[in-house]
Amino acid sequence: MKYALIVLALIGITVSSLALREHYRPYGEEAPCDINSHWDCGTVNRSPYAVIPQGAQRGIPVAVIGIAGYLLLGVLAFRRRYGLMLLLAVPALAFSLYLASFEASPNKLGVWCIYCAISLGTISLMTLLLIIALVARSVGKRAPQAT
Repeated sequence: MKYALIVLALIGITVSSLALREHYRPYGEEAPCDINSHWDCGTVNRSPYAVIPQGAQRGIPVAVIGIAGYLLLGVLAFRRRYGLMLLLAVPALAFSLYLASFEASPNKLGVWCIYCAISLGTISLMTLLLIIALVARSVGKRAPQAT
């Protein structure tokens, strides 16, 4: 389980880094993930929804938070701290779903980012694996010991 979670964390870091690159890509440069009118990472990652406002400053790109979050989850996976990971993964999944709602809404963005979709799938799978690992650990502790 440890290595599967570490691989998922590495995938999350990678797609978050690619999303951050799109955030800072100069306008006018064609994004590699500008597939059609429904899939365009540049539109999503340059939108106001891709930044967490910080007062008068421009704000923190959501992708930076993704990189940091997946890095922390990877470290916790390495240390097999699955309970703490789950406590962090559930809000991360909720936030990812919240952001996806902006992509899905024609009144907000109405366009999807392939990197964001991969990240949503990654944190979803990570959360599911963590639940399975913790349930299996709990069941294993309750099972009677053979003598």
